[in-house]
Amino acid sequence: MTATDPPTDPSTDAATAVEHVEVAVVGGGQAGLSASWFLARAGVEHVVLERATAGHDWQDRRWDSFTLVTPNAQCRLPGYPYPGDDPYGFMTREQTVAYLAEYVRRTRPPLRERTTVVELRQGAGGGFVLDLDSPDGRSVLHAEQVVVAVGGYHRPRVPRLAERLPDDLVQVHSAAYKSPERLPEGAVLVVGTGQSGAQIAEDLHLAGRQVHLVVGSAPRCARRYRGRDCIDWLEEMGLYDVAVEDTPGGLREREKTNHYMTGRDGGHDIDLRRFALEGMALYGRLVGVDGSRLGFAPTLEASLDHADQVAESIKDAIDRHIRATGVEAPTEPRYVPVWRPPTEPDALDLRAAGITSVVWATGFTSDFGWVRVPVFDGRGAVGHHRGATAVEGLHFLGLPWLHTWGSGRFAGLTRDAEHVVDRVVDHVMDRAASGTRPQRHLRLTS
Repeated sequence: MTATDPPTDPSTDAATAVEHVEVAVVGGGQAGLSASWFLARAGVEHVVLERATAGHDWQDRRWDSFTLVTPNAQCRLPGYPYPGDDPYGFMTREQTVAYLAEYVRRTRPPLRERTTVVELRQGAGGGFVLDLDSPDGRSVLHAEQVVVAVGGYHRPRVPRLAERLPDDLVQVHSAAYKSPERLPEGAVLVVGTGQSGAQIAEDLHLAGRQVHLVVGSAPRCARRYRGRDCIDWLEEMGLYDVAVEDTPGGLREREKTNHYMTGRDGGHDIDLRRFALEGMALYGRLVGVDGSRLGFAPTLEASLDHADQVAESIKDAIDRHIRATGVEAPTEPRYVPVWRPPTEPDALDLRAAGITSVVWATGFTSDFGWVRVPVFDGRGAVGHHRGATAVEGLHFLGLPWLHTWGSGRFAGLTRDAEHVVDRVVDHVMDRAASGTRPQRHLRLTS
């Protein structure tokens, strides 16, 4: 990378020196680091820009008892498969942070931490201009190509009705929840039963807190079935390899919530019905707030039944796979619901229930407002195919369902990163062959 004379691009300040690089990777999490590994292997000049520190989300936006739900053996970043001695265990938050830190140490990416991309736009003469902000001040970077690898979960989403809750109620999003001890004494309302909501509800429940859980439409999956982890079965069955366009729901799959399960204490099912037997209070969809009184829709039983039906359908698929392949596997009785709601609760008084805090496990929205390039659809979602956009040279990586269901796992991310970088390299070679870019930017290695 080289600094040049003041730029000729009219979209930049004429007095600002512009640095040039072949590829800018935005984001220093597992997606950006994976892209960097493949770029380095191909000998492509690049830089990785990270607004905080590499992999910081795992430390900053996960709770204390967090674990991965993917077995350790499936944590396969490029060039660095899981190095430990517990392949069927589940890394804790600290172990995941350490895994990524060791990856950075081993691969030594051209990483610039605490460097925020304030704006990304197309350059007047081609390529892209990135306005940067770092502790050293503002600067401008020109890149021939850009890989945006910041994922898709940026801004915590909290429903507007949260504004009508009592002022003295402590409210946190799941991204800020750390432990039961950091919440005030008293009962806790958890809203949402995706992976985070279900696991946080369990965390509070195991700590002896009275939990009131608003149950959503998220499906669940058994942790193990017929002698193996269900995720192992699904990987062997190729479910993580089916392109999003070829799934029954098509591109709508990108909007769906992941199945809830946990890797805590070696991994086990999360059964909300059993929590109810043990004293957790369950409710249907939250539909209204009137002072300290909440109103709920009668959706609880249907949501519980739907979650169980999905879990059992996964077992059905595993049974078919076992029959088709003839693999040896023990038989196992099917799940029988251990509890059904005697009634559908339609209201809850926060004061009467002693609730002092709320955890909103209601997901995230994307925030790509800094990307000033026309690659978004009418709803603001990135328009792409396997990370390639309609604007030549601009790629995305790390989005949910970027290509397959497996795109959200470390192993699937590796495949996505290799594909995206292959497209980057093709573009570099095309320009080198046409004489529009010096070949020094590409040093293909084995």
